[in-house]
Amino acid sequence: MNKPTEEREFVAAPAPNDEVIAKPPRARVSDAVDPDEGETDAAPAKRERDYLDGFLAAKPAEGPVGGPGSELQQAVIDALKEIYDPEIPVNIYDLGLIYGVEVDDEADATVTMTLTTPHCPVAETMPGEVELRASSVPGIRDAEVNLVWDPPWSPEKMTDEARLELGML
Repeated sequence: MNKPTEEREFVAAPAPNDEVIAKPPRARVSDAVDPDEGETDAAPAKRERDYLDGFLAAKPAEGPVGGPGSELQQAVIDALKEIYDPEIPVNIYDLGLIYGVEVDDEADATVTMTLTTPHCPVAETMPGEVELRASSVPGIRDAEVNLVWDPPWSPEKMTDEARLELGML
């Protein structure tokens, strides 16, 4: 009563919409063509790689280092926009705590700032962090922070973006 079992191999036939696509050839570095080389079939051009060419020949930009509206002053402002008040989710520049950023011709930065209140929890650490961040900007030789209380800080000094973030608009 034992019948021998046949083993059959089932192969799925491709569906009528399936196409068999051959793999494309692999890309090779030797196949690359540089359009700037101007190669001809007879004589390929020799490519020399001098990565410092142009860098060593570049001259520093002429003009004043600092001053109002200088790139160095804007770089210090951008660096200060990365410092956030720990109690408020807004950076100290948009919060209105920075009254002025000056960069002189000697690349010395002077930041005039205040705090929200004299008893602010970060009153001891915030000026040091501002000085450290301003002095870390490439090109700044020295940074000084002047902490002032007059005029006192008020919510009117905040930017519209800061007010929007705090739900005051």
